Amino acid sequence: MNQIEDVFPSRKDHSFWMTDAIHLAKKAYMEGEIPVGAVVVHHNKIIGRGYNQRERLKDPTAHAEILAITAAAGTLEDWRLTDCTLYVTKEPCSMCAGAIINSRLHQLIFGAYDEKKGCCGSLYQLCGDRRLESKTAVKGGVEEEKCLALLQEFFQAKRNPK
Repeated sequence: MNQIEDVFPSRKDHSFWMTDAIHLAKKAYMEGEIPVGAVVVHHNKIIGRGYNQRERLKDPTAHAEILAITAAAGTLEDWRLTDCTLYVTKEPCSMCAGAIINSRLHQLIFGAYDEKKGCCGSLYQLCGDRRLESKTAVKGGVEEEKCLALLQEFFQAKRNPK
């Protein structure tokens, strides 16, 4: 296996883990939250899960990524998640990108790009920015169609309530 394959396993492997994140995004949707889900994987095991809960918790930081990172750090009993991968259904915002960098995640895999607020490739590229001492590898567009469809359906329903 070459070095690129070590960092980025096959799309099939990424799709496997993204399916769990999508399931969590659907849970957020059912609770009236923006449908974003996230899982942290360590040695082929999910050690942290999260989905958006800003409305429910009345907490502006209760994004899927933050909750998953917090859960993973609790599982490992360490804030350093250097051997972990975060799978999230939507490109992280600046706050979440900062948490990803600070937790030293090895890689970030996301589904839908966010041209308005995405800070891991679209608007900015914070993760992996050497000026921030970030070594997080980033790959977007995994299961993008499913992730995007869920977001579009949610916002369409918000605009046109029955």
